Amino acid sequence: MDDALARPRLLTDLRDARASLVGKLDGLGEYDVRRPLTPTGTTLLGLVKHCALWESRYLGEVFGRPFPEPLPAWTDHAGNRDHLWVRADETRADVLGLHERVAAHADATIAELPLDAPGHVPWWRADVTLLAVVSHLLTETARHAGHADILREQLDGAVGDDNAAPPGDGERRRAWNARVEQAARDAAR
Repeated sequence: MDDALARPRLLTDLRDARASLVGKLDGLGEYDVRRPLTPTGTTLLGLVKHCALWESRYLGEVFGRPFPEPLPAWTDHAGNRDHLWVRADETRADVLGLHERVAAHADATIAELPLDAPGHVPWWRADVTLLAVVSHLLTETARHAGHADILREQLDGAVGDDNAAPPGDGERRRAWNARVEQAARDAAR
């Protein structure tokens, strides 16, 4: 693979996925970004924290470039749960600042190493390349941005990158949902 062609595309896609995830917080108060929105306790700000901590590991210690700030060990089960939510003493600015610093550190790893640079993921017990790890992170970040899309829509109906309410809000949306529901019921018979 030609690094000169692939690297800019990978960086752009990863940056876009990060921005999409973080953008889901726009316009929401502290309670809504922190409250559990699924039975497993998923929160919008927790998704940002989760992505930052794991990106710091994958594009840090995996390639011998540890993130310079202390992080819970990946083998610390209590610490691993802590990345899924945000404590009251952690501010939104703390989490977003960490996310920005991790992104800069990760981007430097991607910029400075060849895509075939070797690494080792201890929690996978596997040797990897930078390309494989960036591909994994891009997939995971986009996946979590999709989770955030759904959580945000459940909160206030906002969808898309600008968090706007979709056209047809109100009666048209209810009619559309009823049509989709009826199709599901018909197919289930």
